[in-house]
Amino acid sequence: MTAPRLRPALAAIPTYKAGKGPTRRDDGLVTYKVSSNENPYPPLPRVQQVITETAALVNRYPDPASQELVAAIADYCAVPGDHVAVATGAVALCYQFAHATAGPGDEVVFAWRSFEAYPILTAVSGATAVAVPLAEDLSHDLPAMAAAVTDRTRLVFVCSPNNPTGTVVSQQQLEEFLAAVPKDVLVILDEAYIEFNSDPNAAQGLSTYPDHPNLVVLRTFSKAYGLAGLRVGYAIAHPPVIEALNKTALPFGVSVIAQAAATASLADDVELLDRVRALKGQRRDLTDGLRAAGFEIPESQANFVWFGLGNRSSSFAQVCEEAGLAVRVFPGEGVRVTVGEPEANDRLIDIATVWEQEDPADESGLH
Repeated sequence: MTAPRLRPALAAIPTYKAGKGPTRRDDGLVTYKVSSNENPYPPLPRVQQVITETAALVNRYPDPASQELVAAIADYCAVPGDHVAVATGAVALCYQFAHATAGPGDEVVFAWRSFEAYPILTAVSGATAVAVPLAEDLSHDLPAMAAAVTDRTRLVFVCSPNNPTGTVVSQQQLEEFLAAVPKDVLVILDEAYIEFNSDPNAAQGLSTYPDHPNLVVLRTFSKAYGLAGLRVGYAIAHPPVIEALNKTALPFGVSVIAQAAATASLADDVELLDRVRALKGQRRDLTDGLRAAGFEIPESQANFVWFGLGNRSSSFAQVCEEAGLAVRVFPGEGVRVTVGEPEANDRLIDIATVWEQEDPADESGLH
């Protein structure tokens, strides 16, 4: 039977790998999924009420322009309404940016390792990925990224805090980078985890983009707001960029429930900020505990920690799985673990402590 003719390039494009859940167990052990950087807290009570009430409206199409949500975001971020676009998660906006800017013969620059979707969406658009290695401290090497920009470059992704290492770009580094990059190259500052940042020197997209028409600030309701299952992200940029995003958007993409829940989340952020502060405190305790166990944990400004274990990564992930923790392994590179429930964090420290004592690395980080 003849198969449908698909683009040959698809054969070389990897499938996005989401974090897996823990294996079901029959021994009564409570398991935890700490592989997807989800918020362990459920949506705020008022937001849950709005979700329930709005469910009765799903027989109708959502507002295709998400006008109420866009207005709420603009008010919350103190930006004009025509500087805001929303989509089904920040990753959807990344795909839209790629389709709006790059195609065959063009280049997209990003750090590596960084968000796993960047090389995938670049390949889907037909452009060429230019992956620039992280600096020694696992942060973006912005001078090297600037040097990688050519006359074929159309798009640059800067992820801060970086997924999966948790490191940030400083405001000075961002300003110097923007000064070095041609003004016709679009720069995306992906701030999906910015609510968890505690570094006063970290780049601040909202205060920076007004002076840079080629800079976009990307944020999401999936992480700090606990709405990962509803898929809402937003971009803040100058109107020509927003217009391009709207042209590449999926019609009726953001659901009725998602629009209402995100709007309600912005209106009731006091408890949300308390939860974020609690997670940041738990991140500090988790980092301290892991370092005391002998691990070199980078200073994370996100809701996860990074183990740079190299060839030991899969072994550690397997031990975690056996102990009821589903973590995110990047074979040969490292393991990323979300700051989850306090019980999950405590278990991770216990697992890591025993594992490092029983299976220590040599000076090269290998067995």
